[in-house]
Amino acid sequence: MEAWQRMRAMLDRLALATICEEAACPNIGECFRDGTATFLILGRTCTRNCRFCAVGHGVPEPPDCDEPQHLVDAVRHLGLRHVVITSVTRDDLPDGGAAHFAACVEALHRATSASVEVLVPDFQGNEVALRGVMEAQPEVLGHNVEVVPRLYARIRPQADYERSLRLLRRAKELCPAALVKSGLMVGVGEQEEEVVQVMRELRDARCDFLTIGQYL
Repeated sequence: MEAWQRMRAMLDRLALATICEEAACPNIGECFRDGTATFLILGRTCTRNCRFCAVGHGVPEPPDCDEPQHLVDAVRHLGLRHVVITSVTRDDLPDGGAAHFAACVEALHRATSASVEVLVPDFQGNEVALRGVMEAQPEVLGHNVEVVPRLYARIRPQADYERSLRLLRRAKELCPAALVKSGLMVGVGEQEEEVVQVMRELRDARCDFLTIGQYL
């Protein structure tokens, strides 16, 4: 409990959010006790309403320009060697928050020796936005397809499977040295052959890593 309280106090002091809390992850206790977390930037309010996600949705606040430095302070405090950053989807911003992602990556590279993994939204297919993130040179670029394409209309109505594949493919083209990663949920009505087809298409898109899990 003491380790948890220290983590909670540090996050409050630096006004930082985590997807661990906002998405009600059942593993949060273990991670916080170990002094790790996945940081959530660009606020706590998402402009989309995916059916599986516990993150709040609505009209977000403007981005916090001090957030990159707060991330640096948190990473130093925790002694992290690898930093994972995700965000809510910000369809209200012209670049979907890409410049803010880039600023966070650049700040961490300047001030720490940690490698940086970003888990980005689709930026509504805006290639200029994606290019800005890749120019900051994150070691890992993640973007989750989440579910098989047949289930998008029911589970991810504001997303587009082909658009997500294009983002992953283009990320690798823009920065071949970066590792490209995606994630897929199972247990939501997919068939085995659909999962295999997603794997094939991700590999064709030059995706290096795929995580498969469940949203509890």
